Amino acid sequence: MSSNERVIIFDTTLRDGEQSPGASMTRDEKLRIAKALERMRVDVIEAGFAIASPGDFESVKAVADAVKDSTVCSLARALDADIERAAEALAGANSGRIHTFIATSPIHMEYKLRMQPDQVVEQAVRAVKKARNLCADVEFSCEDAGRSEIDFLCRIVEAAIDAGARTINIPDTVGYAIPHEYAELIRQLIERVPNSDKAVFSVHCHNDLGLAVANSLAAVVAGARQVECTINGLGERAGNAALEEIVMAIKTREDLLNVHTNVDSTQILSTSRMVSGITGFPVQPNKAIVGANAFAHESGIHQDGVLKHRETYEIMSAESVGWNANRMVLGKHSGRNAFRSRLLELGIEFATETELNAVFARFKELADKKHEIFDEDLQSLVSDTFNQDVPEFYKLVSLEVSSKTGEIPSAEVVLLVDGEEIRSQEQGSGPVDAAFKAVEKVAQSGTTLQLYSVNAITEGTDSQGEVTVRLERASRIVNGNGADTDIVVASVKAYLNALNLMHVGAAKAHPQVDGI
Repeated sequence: MSSNERVIIFDTTLRDGEQSPGASMTRDEKLRIAKALERMRVDVIEAGFAIASPGDFESVKAVADAVKDSTVCSLARALDADIERAAEALAGANSGRIHTFIATSPIHMEYKLRMQPDQVVEQAVRAVKKARNLCADVEFSCEDAGRSEIDFLCRIVEAAIDAGARTINIPDTVGYAIPHEYAELIRQLIERVPNSDKAVFSVHCHNDLGLAVANSLAAVVAGARQVECTINGLGERAGNAALEEIVMAIKTREDLLNVHTNVDSTQILSTSRMVSGITGFPVQPNKAIVGANAFAHESGIHQDGVLKHRETYEIMSAESVGWNANRMVLGKHSGRNAFRSRLLELGIEFATETELNAVFARFKELADKKHEIFDEDLQSLVSDTFNQDVPEFYKLVSLEVSSKTGEIPSAEVVLLVDGEEIRSQEQGSGPVDAAFKAVEKVAQSGTTLQLYSVNAITEGTDSQGEVTVRLERASRIVNGNGADTDIVVASVKAYLNALNLMHVGAAKAHPQVDGI
């Protein structure tokens, strides 16, 4: 391995990350995340699966048109229609990539594809050639490579490179691999495939056994030079390798790994919070790099050591990933310029003055309730404001709750339903339960509540509560989000946001049947 080579960071938050149940994102939300990834200097942004739906196509197209400094990628099965749709969506990209794939494991070829190995190779070659005629940058993936036979992998990888693929992805699709085993697979492929020097070998690891990051780094040691990952480790089932952990492991142990990335690590925290706010998936406090406790020290021995010399218990600085960097506290006396400037520093831009005015008005409302407004509040405020862009079939007019020791809690809501004001009252096991029942008495949505999650955005009893509500109906899943200093109000906002998303059909199943 030559000294200090670059590892390409391929982010698939907008594609594989979106396959987490309830993590579907709107076009505008994908654009916000894509711009944050571009600021982070991520090399490749997989924006979606263009043929999956008209919405996915529009999202890929919007990201391709807006992003200039990163390569924008669309996934495509090894089918002509998929590849043509991907190329169409990427037409406006400054740098585009078609990422095509087919399954290569015996179990997938026999039971899913119902194809013989020769047929799989033939289809892979045809797909790569088709993609190469439409786009200069083509990536080919062997789905379920972790359970594929090495001789067959060598054969299909050699053929794909000959057909024009310049990136070869060897995914551990089902999270089955163990680090030394996975590293040996990568090492053997690079050694045994005659034309391996003409392609970059990539890895895409799932976290079913909690080994996605370990497997990815083991593969890098073995010669892989692209890692596919997601912000906060978001992804199908147990998720993908976490971008923040991959990047900081490489940065912190560059002495051992002899590789580097181009990622601006100071953008990690703000991007993590943005993704968490948009998807409604909170980051656990003990999550590496971006968790609230990642740089907290409770033990007196640890505290004493850090105060005397940081490196006694910290292997990286909090500032290196964006903690406490340029932190500005805003309040009710802060003006529009300070507000706009801080949002720009956080990577939040507005297409129009109208959008800025809407968020600024909500900022002033919050400032009247909360003395100090932190970066976390601003991220939540923006997400909550953009939630209002969903057509409001159901709108909260007023809420009154009663909760007293020894009595059954009750709630009365007044909703505006398609322009008509309706009042509803119900009892429940608590004020939130009563409020939800009062809303359901009106909506009669037929949905099942799959998740109710509350996250305090900042410290203190005046903190905003950020609530996520996940609803399911007929295999369609939506996440609703709401934020307020009153938890019950935030909860009702989140529930109504989910109902509105379900009503307008914004809910969707996984954007693809197959995946890597």
